[in-house]
Amino acid sequence: MALARQVLCVCALLGLPLAGAEPIRYSVAEEAESGSLVGELAEDAGLTPAQLSARRARLVSEDGRQHFRLERASGRLVVAGRLDREQLCAQSDTCMLPFELLLSNPLQFFRVEVDLEDINDHSPVFREDRVRFTILETSEPGSRFPLEVAEDLDIGRNAVQEYIITPENEYFSVSYGSRSSIEKYVELVLEKALDREEPTEISFHVIAVDGGSPPRSGSIEISIVILDVNDNAPKFIQEPYIGKVLENIPKGSVVLTVLATDPDAGVNGDISYHLSQAVGQSDSAFVIHPITGEIKLTKPLDFEEAQMHELIVRATDGGGLSAICKVLVEVVDVNDNAPELVVSSFSSPLPENTVPGTVVALFTVRDRDSGANGKISCALQDQLFFSLRPAYKNYYELVTVSGLDREETPQYILSVTAADAGSPPLTSTHTFTVDISDVNDNAPVFNQTSYTMYVRENNVPTVFVGAVSAADADVGLNAKVSYSLAAEQGPERAWCSCISVNSEKGHVFVLRPLDYERLRQTEVTVSASDAGSPPLRANVTVRLVVLDENDNAPLVLYPAQESGPASSELVPVSAEAGYLISKVVAVDADSGQNSWLSYHLLRATDPGLFSVGVQSGEVRLRRPVTERDSVKQKLVVLVRDNGKPPLSATAALSALLLKDFSDVRLPHSSPASEDQAAASLTTYLIIALVFVSLLFLISTAVLLARKVCRRKELKAGPVLYAADTLQSGLADAAAAGTLPRAYCYEINLTTGSGNSEFRFLKPILPSLPPQHCTVGQGPDEEQDFPGVPVSSEDMAPDNAGTLSAGQFNALSFN
Repeated sequence: MALARQVLCVCALLGLPLAGAEPIRYSVAEEAESGSLVGELAEDAGLTPAQLSARRARLVSEDGRQHFRLERASGRLVVAGRLDREQLCAQSDTCMLPFELLLSNPLQFFRVEVDLEDINDHSPVFREDRVRFTILETSEPGSRFPLEVAEDLDIGRNAVQEYIITPENEYFSVSYGSRSSIEKYVELVLEKALDREEPTEISFHVIAVDGGSPPRSGSIEISIVILDVNDNAPKFIQEPYIGKVLENIPKGSVVLTVLATDPDAGVNGDISYHLSQAVGQSDSAFVIHPITGEIKLTKPLDFEEAQMHELIVRATDGGGLSAICKVLVEVVDVNDNAPELVVSSFSSPLPENTVPGTVVALFTVRDRDSGANGKISCALQDQLFFSLRPAYKNYYELVTVSGLDREETPQYILSVTAADAGSPPLTSTHTFTVDISDVNDNAPVFNQTSYTMYVRENNVPTVFVGAVSAADADVGLNAKVSYSLAAEQGPERAWCSCISVNSEKGHVFVLRPLDYERLRQTEVTVSASDAGSPPLRANVTVRLVVLDENDNAPLVLYPAQESGPASSELVPVSAEAGYLISKVVAVDADSGQNSWLSYHLLRATDPGLFSVGVQSGEVRLRRPVTERDSVKQKLVVLVRDNGKPPLSATAALSALLLKDFSDVRLPHSSPASEDQAAASLTTYLIIALVFVSLLFLISTAVLLARKVCRRKELKAGPVLYAADTLQSGLADAAAAGTLPRAYCYEINLTTGSGNSEFRFLKPILPSLPPQHCTVGQGPDEEQDFPGVPVSSEDMAPDNAGTLSAGQFNALSFN
């Protein structure tokens, strides 16, 4: 079970970690079982287990290997698997395993360092299992024979502490110690002179024992062959040899050359070299030439794997004497490793309303080279919206520096370049693809500022009249537009229930038939709303214009078309061609061309006598009145509009052709005057019948005499009726629109005469402006329809064109 050290300092600031914060440190023994407790990490970091789960706590190491595991439920840090200190840290005095505790929401991390403590799990090992020494029998006591030092991968007290010989003998002892801080030695010491004639060969074991508990040991077998005299052993000219080589030196290159000398002659002076491999190296990177002593490279070196190589070279002469020399090969780093970028956390997509300063990614950079070759700098190519910020040691944060807009840039491709300080520098690039997620920040926009749609009146229900269209720059539900009629209308705008809009396509329909004469146009407000949360909307005004159809026939205002007899217009027989008899006044409820009216003479008693103004509706004489013309004329005027198909109406009117009057008064407006006129008319009729009967036989003579007398009486002096008496009836007719101006009529009667003359004198009312209609014909143009003769009962008796006083009084002025 691992024991946690005291936490030195905990920096628990939310947001960004502080670069100067002290790490949380623990220690644990190597080879601890999986699940062994290392420390209460949550408690030491000032967090609760619930926060670890909520903030997705995880462990991140530089090399990517997970030696430890975080239990989120309890907040404990435990061993994840087997830990071998010698494999992780080799012969280093300390073995520190660093990693980071990384939390999200907000981004925060803690530096954690675990010291891996050594245990005695390795035994001392000699590089060779058996060593053979050839010793002259003349060797003096105290002679020393070097052995290779046993190697123990453990450190401290767990390393080799002593050497012993077993079984013990009287000839040799073992001596060991250190000549310097880096050089240790083991030697066999001759305690007693040898005698080849007694034992020709001696064998025993040298055992290396470490200081662990329990101790471990390793042994080497020593074989001593006693020879005749060879009194000089080889001797290296340098001790130790140190060489430096670049890590990119090619295979087969000479690293250095060792040289040993032997003053003996002959075979005893011939030296051969042998290279011993280090413990654990099955495939050595070096080889030595046995005669020249050249040490060559058999495979490429890697500074990042081993910065120093330790070799043991043995020089042996022909007489069996040997010497050992240590060779140290230092590997010089070259810039052969590009920087590495390891991403610890990355957030994508980002909402487009992300505030500046938000951490998008956390990553670390490392370079396996050393010195300047391992010094790294990072740069971001595009720093308009994002930037890099140092976080802790070799950690960097990718943060936002300004607002994001998905509608302008939906995706950012950011390239982070890490470069070392080597010569030439090596670089590596990592690409972050940051997608921007949509936020409902754009309201729908109509493709027009307002819409005008048209529909003809009398339309069928639910007729399609047009469509509105709005687009939303957002995506997904935020861009899904639905249409509706705005619920609230302004106080000046009435609600129209006749319009409907399709919620999906924006089609506008008119739900019921419309009448142009009741509703010519209306406006509604259409609202376009997206499906975002909260939804955004826009309004537009739709103006519906109703187009007129020719569905209203002309309406005749004058003369009034009632069930009673048609009104009669008075026409003097002396009227010339072009004389204005009456004017037909009509209106049409339609508009435009559908309301343009034209007037035509449909039928008349004498079609050739009258003409009707096509545009003005004025009824005039086409020619002067003759004696053959009927006294009472009936006309039917056709009023037709300009629609397709055209609609029409008819106006009936009567005209009386007057010549003279005898003792007649025009009717007054009062009932008493009407009764007097009726009585007077009856009296005159009776007197006229008597005179006609008496004078019939002498008609020829009397007729001539009456004509002479009538002319004399007209010259003698007229009798003028009051203007107001005659004007009352005619002014009413003029006010009703019969004539464009009022006229005063003067009746000249001779005393005692039975005949009278009716003369046109002058207008008594100011002229009214003429009315024009914009049709295809000119304003003064007239068009007659072929007259249709009326029945014989409508025709006057033989004395056409002249009325007696009695007959005139018998007529009614309606």
